[in-house]
Amino acid sequence: MTAPAAPLIELKGITRTFGSGPAAFQALRGIDLTVQDGEFLAIMGPSGSGKSTAMNIMGCLDTPTSGSYRFQGVTVEQLSRRQRALLRRWRLGFVFQGYNLLPRTSALENVELPLMYRRVGTAERRRLARETLALVGLSGWEKHTPAQLSGGQQQRVAIARAIVTNPTVLLADEPTGNLDSEKGNEIMALLRSLNEDRGITILMVTHEPDMAAYAHRIIRFVDGRIQSDEPRAEAA
Repeated sequence: MTAPAAPLIELKGITRTFGSGPAAFQALRGIDLTVQDGEFLAIMGPSGSGKSTAMNIMGCLDTPTSGSYRFQGVTVEQLSRRQRALLRRWRLGFVFQGYNLLPRTSALENVELPLMYRRVGTAERRRLARETLALVGLSGWEKHTPAQLSGGQQQRVAIARAIVTNPTVLLADEPTGNLDSEKGNEIMALLRSLNEDRGITILMVTHEPDMAAYAHRIIRFVDGRIQSDEPRAEAA
């Protein structure tokens, strides 16, 4: 028999405490979670439940107070700050609710930005950025600035910027939070296609059950703990 594949992400006993003494706040209280390569997870819970803190740890934007985080078998909390930055640069992509695009910069230049950090040459950088904008349905919009784009188009640019480096994992924090239901569903269909067609593992924080229905699993956080981990037989 073939041995089961090791998890892409594995959290064991993760805690995160902010502050100290009487003012200390324990955001995470012993989280155990595994994510397999190619999964699509929706992470839900009320404000203050710990879901965003968990996402920040998995995105190497924060480190746990205790416990172990392994990414592709590597113990992340033992990495140096520079090594964690390289892990973010080469393996992770990020999409935020507020888009976080450079306002006076074209869509093409926004998507090129991560490739500049990798020192990709100008011609190759522009080719990859154009191809990725076409992938998210924005061919012909390369020269437009964020102010000339709708909210849904801006989020597509943000997704293109996140995937132009072909990340292993895409972390999306409320990616449809600023969009109406129609545009939100368009973005979710795009994320689903990236997961199915390109094999990108997606971790998404959302408050919206309709958007969570696109995922393979729904993880619910309450008071710093995982309350439930529900596999979905069929996604939307």
